[in-house]
Amino acid sequence: MLHFTLLNAAPGLAPRLGRLSYPGRKTLLTPLYLGNTSRGAVPHISQDNYQKHTRLNGVYVPLEDFIERYLEKTPPVFQIESQTSKLRRFVSLPQDSLLVLGARRQPPLPCPAANTNSQISISTSVGYRALSSEYYAAAANVLRPDIVVGLADIPYGKESVSSKRKDKMSDRTTAWMKDLVLKRSQLEKSDAPSYNIFAPILPIDKELQSWYLDHLVENMADQIGGVAIYDSQLLEDLPAELRKLPRLSFDNPASPQDLLRQIRLGIDLFTVPFLAAATDAGIALDFTFPAPSTSESRQQTPRQSLGIDMWGTEHAISVTPLTPTCKCYACTKHHRAYIQHLLSAKEMLGWVLIQLHNHAIMDAFFAGVRHSIETGTFEDDVAAFEAFYEPRLPEKTGQGPRVRGYQYTSGENAKPNKKNPKAFRSLKPLNAFHGQQPNAKPIVKDNIDDDALAGLADLENRSPEDELESPQLKDDKS
Repeated sequence: MLHFTLLNAAPGLAPRLGRLSYPGRKTLLTPLYLGNTSRGAVPHISQDNYQKHTRLNGVYVPLEDFIERYLEKTPPVFQIESQTSKLRRFVSLPQDSLLVLGARRQPPLPCPAANTNSQISISTSVGYRALSSEYYAAAANVLRPDIVVGLADIPYGKESVSSKRKDKMSDRTTAWMKDLVLKRSQLEKSDAPSYNIFAPILPIDKELQSWYLDHLVENMADQIGGVAIYDSQLLEDLPAELRKLPRLSFDNPASPQDLLRQIRLGIDLFTVPFLAAATDAGIALDFTFPAPSTSESRQQTPRQSLGIDMWGTEHAISVTPLTPTCKCYACTKHHRAYIQHLLSAKEMLGWVLIQLHNHAIMDAFFAGVRHSIETGTFEDDVAAFEAFYEPRLPEKTGQGPRVRGYQYTSGENAKPNKKNPKAFRSLKPLNAFHGQQPNAKPIVKDNIDDDALAGLADLENRSPEDELESPQLKDDKS
C-alpha cells in the first residue's frame, strides 16, 4: 500500500520534503505535480510521448470523463478486461505511473443542478448528470486505481454559501466517505488489488466541519492514506493526527507564485491546470526556480514574463529554441520559427511541442523547489522569484486548438431559440445498479459485479418527450 515519509521535520505550516512510494510504481519525491488528464490522456501528449519525452510519474483522472450514453448498458471503461486495473489498461498508462481517480475534473465546471444527500452533479461529454455515492464507490472497486479521492460536497460556482449549506457539506461528505470505506472493505476480502483513499478536507472553517474531522480521526485514521485539500489556507485547521499524511491540493493555482504559496504552507502534490491552459493559448512557459541572479542595474528593469506568446510575429524568423537552457525535445529538435509556423497553420504538432516544453519547465521548477527547501533557502528564493517575474501568465492573443466540450459553459446552448436540436435525451442519475434499487438505503450494498456499473438501465424505453436540459434530482436540494 501507499507509504509516505517526511524527509524534513517541518513543524506547523512550512514547506516540507517527502517521499511517496507505492509497490510497483516509481517513487515520487515531493513537492511534485501530477499530470492533469482529459479522458485519461494528458492533453496534446500521446501515451508513447508520455513515456519518451516527459518525466511524469503519476496522473489524475476524473471519473466524469468516462460517463457517457452508450448503446450497451455499461460504459466502455468498465467493460475492458484486466486482472489488476481496468482504468489503467483503458487509458494505456504505464505500469510504473501512479494513478489517482477523482470524481470531477480540475478545475471542475460548475453545474446548474445542486448536489443532493446521495449524489453530486457532474459535467459529462453528453451534458450534466448526477453521480451517486453508491455508484462512485462501486466504480472505484471495479476500476482499481492506486488512489481514490473521496467524494466532497462542494457547491462550485457559488460566491457565498450559507451556514446551513455548510453543515450539509460536512454531513454529506461524512456519509460518502463511509460508503467508500465500506465498499473498499469488500474488495479487501478478495484477492483483488485494493487502493488507497484520500479524504477530502472541505473548504469551510474547522468549526463547521469539526464533526466530520473528528469522525476521520476517531473512526477512519487507519483507513485513509492521505488528504485532498480544497483550500490551502485552512491547512492550519488540519487535525494533528492527519498532518503526517500526504496532501493533494485541489486549490487550483493560477501561476507559479500560487504554487509557491501552497508549498510554503506544506502541500505535497498538485494538479496544475494552468499548464495545459498556457499550452492551449500558445504560451511557452519560461521561468526557473530559483530565479536568475540579478545585478543592481538589472533590478531596475521591468519584471520578466512567465511565458512566451508564440503567436507573436517576431518569432517567425527566430531560429533560437523556446528556452536556450531547456533540454526538452521541443527545444533540442526545433526552433521558434518552426513552432510559430505550426500554430499559424493550425497544425496540432505546434501544441504538442509546446506541451512537452511546458512539462519540462514544470519538472525543473519542482526540482528547484525541492533543492531550495533542502538547502534552507526557500523563503529567500521565493522572494527573489516574485521580484523577478510577473505575477500572472501572459494573456492569450491567438486562437487555440478546438475547445473541448467541458471547457466552456452551456449558457449559449441553453437559450430558447437554439439552432440545433438536442442530440441526446436526458439520462437517469448514476445510482442504479444491477439487482439494486436506487436510493433504497443510505449505505452501500454488499454485492456488486463488473456488469453492475450500468447506471443507465432502461434508457431504451425513454421517449423523446422525456428530454430535459439537466438531471432531475429527487432528493433534498439546496
